[in-house]
Amino acid sequence: MHTYVIALDQGTTSSRAVLFDENARIVAMKSYEFEQIYPQPGWVEYDPTAILNTQIDALREVVRISGAPLDSIAAIGMTNQRETTLLWDRKTGRPLHNAIVWQCRRTAPIVARLCEEGLEEHIRQTTGLVPDAYFSGSKLSWLLDHLDLHDRAERGEICFGTVDSFLAWNLVSGRPHVTDATNASRTMLFNIHTLEWDNELLKMLDIPRSMLTAVRWSSDDYGSVSNEIMTYGPPI
Repeated sequence: MHTYVIALDQGTTSSRAVLFDENARIVAMKSYEFEQIYPQPGWVEYDPTAILNTQIDALREVVRISGAPLDSIAAIGMTNQRETTLLWDRKTGRPLHNAIVWQCRRTAPIVARLCEEGLEEHIRQTTGLVPDAYFSGSKLSWLLDHLDLHDRAERGEICFGTVDSFLAWNLVSGRPHVTDATNASRTMLFNIHTLEWDNELLKMLDIPRSMLTAVRWSSDDYGSVSNEIMTYGPPI
C-alpha cells in the first residue's frame, strides 16, 4: 500500500491541499478561494470561518479525488500566510472579529507611537524586524482596544493567533493553542534570541501574556486531526 502525506497551504487568496506519495509526486491537489473584505481604504479583512471552511473543504476533497485510504496518510503538514491576526473565544472557539490581514495598514499610528517612544531599536534588536503595521503585534493591540477586550484577555478567556494557530485550534484534536517559532517571529512580539514573547513589547502594546500561544518547533507533532474533520486522524 502506498503511503501519502498532505500539505495544507492556507494563503492570502485561497486555501489549498496537496497530496503527495512516498516519492514526493503530486497525486492530487485542490484549492478554494475566499472573499477579501475592504471596510475602508487601506483596511483588509477576512471572515475567519471562510478561511477555516475552505481549508477543510480542500483537505477533504483532495483525499476524495485521490482515492487514498485514510489510514495510508502518514502525516499532514501546514504552511500559511503570515502576520494575519485573529482573536477567538477560548471556551466556544467563536471568532470575535474578522481576521486583520497582513496587508492592512490601519495600525500604522500605533507603530509610529512605538517609534516616537524610543522602541524602534529595541524592536530591531529583539525581533529582527523593522517596526511596521505589517506585523501582528499592532493589529492585536488595535483589536483589544477596539473591542474593549483587555479584561477578558487578562482572565485568559481570549485566544490570539496567526492563521496557523487558528487552524491548529480547529483541526487538531484537543484544540491546542500553539504556533511555531517562524510564525511567532513575524508578530513583532517575539524575542528571536531567547525564543520567548518579549515582556517590554507586550507591556508597551498592553497585550496580556495569557492570550498568547505556546511556541514550538515547525517539525513537532501537534496532535492528530480531529475526528470531526476526518474519521481517521493522521498527525499534523
